[in-house]
Amino acid sequence: MTNPPQAKIGTVLSLWQYPVKSMMGEKLPMAQVKDHGICGDRSYAILDLSDGKVATAKNPRKWPTLFNCKATFRDAMDQHEKVSPVHITLPDGTMVNSEQDDLDQVLSRALKRPVMLVTAEQGRVRGVQSSLPTAWTANSEEYWPDIDGRDHRDTVTDFTLPIGTFFDAAMVHLLTTTTLSQLEKSYPDGCFDIQRFRPNIVVDVEENSKSFPENSWIGQTLAIGKEVRLNITGPCARCVMTTLPQEHLPKDPGILRTALQHNHGNVGVYATVMRSGTIFPDDQVRLET
Repeated sequence: MTNPPQAKIGTVLSLWQYPVKSMMGEKLPMAQVKDHGICGDRSYAILDLSDGKVATAKNPRKWPTLFNCKATFRDAMDQHEKVSPVHITLPDGTMVNSEQDDLDQVLSRALKRPVMLVTAEQGRVRGVQSSLPTAWTANSEEYWPDIDGRDHRDTVTDFTLPIGTFFDAAMVHLLTTTTLSQLEKSYPDGCFDIQRFRPNIVVDVEENSKSFPENSWIGQTLAIGKEVRLNITGPCARCVMTTLPQEHLPKDPGILRTALQHNHGNVGVYATVMRSGTIFPDDQVRLET
């Protein structure tokens, strides 16, 4: 059986993972891809013990400092290993790790709410230091800013996370350099940095590509490198997180307004994994036709 013909559309520019949901992540020299996406991505989350919801920077009024925390794995992640312990740098520069006895107490003081660190591993969610209730379901919430073009405005809504994960929707997020460039042309005062959009895979597309090229990938198979195959399932609708300050990036509601005005609020696409494997920067990205 022969492989389907493939059309090269670009190369991998960079790879990213986010060990703790809604904390700043880390750039990768390579990525192992498995059924649940990039190995290690969103392996941990913060659970609010007062209401049982998973913490997210999508509700910045409730979690104003969560996005100022940075998470890194102690060990490189491998698809055959358990989730690595994680190191967390808090907004004041304090460093904690998932193996210390007073972790939940330190996190609670820093985030000003009673919390515990939880992990998702092989489709199961559990507490790092404490037990979770039987049949616990991961729920979270999102603040909708007062911006034209959204279903809700200046309100908070709840949503349920996919079973056994801390993803909001699909498990792989791809973004092209062309999309970022097009948005920046539409709003020159904005800084459309990769970190604002928290992708897993950034693709540098061919020069003659049209605006928002990811839109045309939906429903197709993307081949990356020699092994990985992804099914592009739909657009990635953006939220208030893209407007929040982080490190060198200022708060800027214009980022989300521009995405709404020029691409229905979508920046990048979601995908599911059809074939696992390893990918590297500079790997070719191809559409199977």
